[in-house]
Amino acid sequence: MLNFSFTEEQMYFRDMLKNFAKDELLPHYTRWDREGELPRSLWKKLGEIGVTGLRLPVQYGGSEADCVTAGIAAEEIGRGDFNLTYAVMLNALIGEIITKHASEEIKKEWLPEIASGSKIVGIALTEPDAGTDAAGIKTTAVYQDGVYVLNGEKSGISVATIGDAFIVFAKTDTHLGSRGISTFLCPKHLDGVECKGYEDMGNIPIGRGSIYLNEVVLPEKYLIGEENKGFMQVMNGFDLSRLLIGLQCVGAGLQSLDETIEHVKVRKSFGKPLAKYQGVSFPIVTHYTQLEMIKWQAYRGLWLRDQGLKHSKESASVKWMGPKCSQEAIHECLLLNGHYAYTKEMPLEQRLRDVIGLEIGDGTAQANQMVIANDIIGKEFKSYEKPVTS
Repeated sequence: MLNFSFTEEQMYFRDMLKNFAKDELLPHYTRWDREGELPRSLWKKLGEIGVTGLRLPVQYGGSEADCVTAGIAAEEIGRGDFNLTYAVMLNALIGEIITKHASEEIKKEWLPEIASGSKIVGIALTEPDAGTDAAGIKTTAVYQDGVYVLNGEKSGISVATIGDAFIVFAKTDTHLGSRGISTFLCPKHLDGVECKGYEDMGNIPIGRGSIYLNEVVLPEKYLIGEENKGFMQVMNGFDLSRLLIGLQCVGAGLQSLDETIEHVKVRKSFGKPLAKYQGVSFPIVTHYTQLEMIKWQAYRGLWLRDQGLKHSKESASVKWMGPKCSQEAIHECLLLNGHYAYTKEMPLEQRLRDVIGLEIGDGTAQANQMVIANDIIGKEFKSYEKPVTS
């Protein structure tokens, strides 16, 4: 039996977040972009209402919510403040990695802080020469007398300048390719950790930048999971984060359409509301239809994950089409609102800049299309080969 409805609890949670986003996030969305600041007080407030701990165990302060509920949070917060949705997406991915693979000591030390919104943790995987080809990372972690010594550079890392710690992926065996990657929790305060921010086009409050690791001495307890098993830990997590990113973008797109619909109802041209012209209404209808289709593909993917079923191609399709169709919808809304929307007095230009960034992060369109092709055509016809390692 098919059932596309949310539970009563999920609907209550959605309505609560919708009001929170409208009243407390949306009015200040553009402020944080102008000031170049992430409002940690609001990140903490998201912790107080349960958002930052959605996918974390109850015993560590989380709620162990299902993936569909996390998707609801991503969509609704994306309507209010696109950048604060990272509190959903990052924490869901990081929470799963730590919960499933870290030692009890790490869980007790970090999960309550993450769940409460007191600490912000980033994912440090990408490097200057390794993005889509994550297996090509060059950062190393050498074991010496009970500690690991980390050296390398991570680039394009969200929350690089504002994070309290990072999940770092490093080669513990340089001869094994992706099978030689391990995962570590690296606190930012350690000697040898240096973070430098970028002057980005969008996502300004997120503090994206590079992380430099120079002879960072990391106690053995900060190894997450087994040595040389880190790659699969994060690749499975991407199936979740990509679905949440899709809904994050869809939320921003649908909010822009809602605002634009109200505008074209009252703005007149040649004596008639703009909404009466098909040249105005049909583009709105087109973008609405596309975003609704992506939205429900995302929730289907999250439902599949909750059931323990395969969902990689659904995740990849949402990550590919979600940011693309959302930025196209926001662009259209900017044009329909006229010259005033081209100023920084309205949120449309910022939403456009913010969403474009996620056409890159967590896998480009091409990377996600390869995932889908491997699934529906067959891995034996994939367009790339893994390098042979000695």
